Amino acid sequence: MPQSSTLILLIEDEDQIRRFLRATLTAHQFRLLEATTGNEGLQLAASQQPQVIILDLGLPDIDGLEVTKRLREWAKMKIAALDAGADDYLTKPFGVGELLARLRVALRHAARAAGEPEDPVIVLGELRIDLARRQVFLAENEIHLTPIEFKLLAILAKHAGKVLTHQQLLKEVWGQTYGQESHNLRVHIAQLRRKLEADTARPRYLLTEPGVGYRLRDD
Repeated sequence: MPQSSTLILLIEDEDQIRRFLRATLTAHQFRLLEATTGNEGLQLAASQQPQVIILDLGLPDIDGLEVTKRLREWAKMKIAALDAGADDYLTKPFGVGELLARLRVALRHAARAAGEPEDPVIVLGELRIDLARRQVFLAENEIHLTPIEFKLLAILAKHAGKVLTHQQLLKEVWGQTYGQESHNLRVHIAQLRRKLEADTARPRYLLTEPGVGYRLRDD
């Protein structure tokens, strides 16, 4: 979808941030709607059907998480949040490049949700993940992973560019009884880094979002 046809709804009550995002997004050819309260944002979302919503959690009338919950009851769109609790999040202050990268990810995921077939082979730089054959290659070298390591990597790869919380990953890998597995998640992420990263202290692919979760870089 070309950016010039992409309609973004910004729900944000801080004037300074709204002006900054207005200038940034319109300069990159996005169309923009603005709301300063949760109720106004919900009304615009229902009437205008934007492709992406950028949502602040600290709204004056309705908690941003409640807005997200209401949107998810009926909306078929992707949400990029300025804090936490939606499809993706950014903490303030944030950079223009990071915001635009997350928007591109959100739009790709929206296109897939609308019916685009997903490629069983995911390529991220020199990293190639063959979901059907359960094989992983870095450059031309096959990387041998344990079943749990592969499952973790596959989940992150399917949502490349998107932050997955600790709870999401624990539930996906270990199921509903994941209460005792938090330490195991950290251990398996560390093992994946040792196998995938040239420098585990400065990871290229598997990034930590402190206090939130992990993200597989897709740029």
